[in-house]
Amino acid sequence: MNNTFGTLFAVTTFGESHGAALGVVIDGMPAGVKIDPVFIQNEMDRRRPGQSAVSTARQESDTIEILSGVFEGKTTGTPLAMLLRNADQHSRDYSNIAGVYRPGHADYTFDKKFGFRDYRGGGRSSGRETSARVAAGAVAKLFLKQYGITVRACSEEIAGIKAEKHCWEEVEKNPVRCGDPEKAKEMEQAILDARTACDSVGGKIYAEILGVPPGLGEPVFDKFDALLGHAMFSIGGVKGVEIGAGFAVASSRGSLNNDSITPDGFVSNHAGGILGGISNGDVISFRLAVKPTPSIYLPQKTINTAGESVEMQINGRHDPCLVPRIVPVVEAMAAILTADLLLRARCSKI
Repeated sequence: MNNTFGTLFAVTTFGESHGAALGVVIDGMPAGVKIDPVFIQNEMDRRRPGQSAVSTARQESDTIEILSGVFEGKTTGTPLAMLLRNADQHSRDYSNIAGVYRPGHADYTFDKKFGFRDYRGGGRSSGRETSARVAAGAVAKLFLKQYGITVRACSEEIAGIKAEKHCWEEVEKNPVRCGDPEKAKEMEQAILDARTACDSVGGKIYAEILGVPPGLGEPVFDKFDALLGHAMFSIGGVKGVEIGAGFAVASSRGSLNNDSITPDGFVSNHAGGILGGISNGDVISFRLAVKPTPSIYLPQKTINTAGESVEMQINGRHDPCLVPRIVPVVEAMAAILTADLLLRARCSKI
């Protein structure tokens, strides 16, 4: 099982949803980067469970402990390790599904691959694993800040309700993390309605990486867009990724889709800031499609570990919509990838 993402800025996560703790080790972090523990904790708070009525009721502080790699407030260049301990596991909530496979989850495939699975919340396949990624992403953001690179994301659509604008200063002011205050209220109500109906809803996330210089990414297999897709699809629940104009290019013409270049830069950005797998200096923009949370409280048909048809009902505490809490995870993975490609770009020429 591979638990590492990145080449030079390599992030390895460990731990399970209902284990003692989760954590991350960053290998390749350059020395001398100022580490702000308050900023890292704020990023963790954005993803933590129990933060609003539209998220799971599980209560975790997700307090980060920096174990190594930092001295006198700066990185040392050695592996940077961080830990967050689980405190509110209700493993008993999963005892009734020990012998059955939850529809929409990795239970069946995990069991077929490894011949064993941790049914308590899904183990490594649980969305809780992403808490360690957010910690690493916070460190990556601090590194990228030195180069004027920032990452931001927001909820663009939930339950078919689409934002009509992206007011970035509004994103953290509402529980659904939408940049359109009016649509945010509708999205929030749609999530609450789904929860009342014992169901769930999905949506879309819009993200940008700003300040990326031209020249990041490799021209063949490790294209920036290819790795960006890899990074985003590694987040549980993500079923589609569009970069720039995305699927709209299929119905466009070259004369319209090509981004004209002037001495002042690009006239448009259908390419999403990436050409030939390499950043072109424009804003890197992308969207993600997130499926409805598979853990719903309605009765569902499935099979048990003996292959017999059964009906099951899930207990426990789950998000009726994954989108709001995935937003900081999207930012984290984008920051980790950009940090890695920035370091790799240093090796491209003398």
